[in-house]
Amino acid sequence: MPGAHFELRSTQFRREREPSWRELEELLDRVARSGLDSLTHDELTQMALLYRSVVGSLSVAGTISLDRNLSQYLTSLAQRAHLVVYTSRQQPLPAVAEFFARRFPRLLHTFRLSLAVALVSLVLGVVVGHRLTAQDSDRYHDFVSAAMAQDRSPASTTASLRSVLHAAPERRTALDVFASFLFTHNARVGLLCLALGFAAGVPVVLLLFSNGLQLGAMSALYASRGLGWEFWAWILPHGVTELLAALLCGAAGLVFGACVLFPGPLGRLDALRTRGRSASLLVLGAVPMFFIAALFESFFRSLVHDPGVRWTVALLVAAGWVFYFKTGWRRA
Repeated sequence: MPGAHFELRSTQFRREREPSWRELEELLDRVARSGLDSLTHDELTQMALLYRSVVGSLSVAGTISLDRNLSQYLTSLAQRAHLVVYTSRQQPLPAVAEFFARRFPRLLHTFRLSLAVALVSLVLGVVVGHRLTAQDSDRYHDFVSAAMAQDRSPASTTASLRSVLHAAPERRTALDVFASFLFTHNARVGLLCLALGFAAGVPVVLLLFSNGLQLGAMSALYASRGLGWEFWAWILPHGVTELLAALLCGAAGLVFGACVLFPGPLGRLDALRTRGRSASLLVLGAVPMFFIAALFESFFRSLVHDPGVRWTVALLVAAGWVFYFKTGWRRA
């Protein structure tokens, strides 16, 4: 009989889904008593999933003879969950503060393996570029583009190379042009790393390695004139922040590549939606780091020329980032 058929389907429908409805109701009751802070991260995630399940139940309820009381219960439950999930969001400024205070450092810890691979790729490029250029100065032109070189080459005099590192205020136009290029170049490398991650992550490693080759070749050029210490003192005060931001973008790209190659039981699309979405937030955190580096590049170089002071500031900046991220991990 049709009525008995619909009643059977309704009973089965309720039996299969009622535990999840009760679980959602318990979470909502806790939020009502103690607020969202009473839930763990996993419970917050589960609540969102349970809310979607209730909404899905309502969407198919029209094809099943649900009694009126059950329909009203589900409607009420979905409305309560909707208010918690969508109207309990933080205001923009507190949300930004929460992101940089806790979530961004936690993301770095979560994807530390990808960051390590990105760091190894860059450092290996620096070592190889430095060694090959030191052995054969003609290799410099193979690694360093004309835009990066800015007329600095093995044919340049030692005095002209030193003048770049200690440019006087009236001679800073060329240096400012190069500084602007370096910032744009590293920012472009970072964003390319994110975009190329979908190609299984291999181009990300090659791009970081290539960037390291350029830096290593240029350091070898300055080291050959006895200016290696001064060159790194010139690069690192802003470079620590700038290169770290590029590495974060590279780590995000490698996560995308891992989702493509090793999606796990979730499948590629779900892996990209979950891990890929979280990894993309690394890039969001890296953007202000590029701007911080640009400020250092614009003002610090103009005001400070002493290599010892520059090295001290570079070490303090590196220690500051380590402190920031370790403190953020502990908070998280």
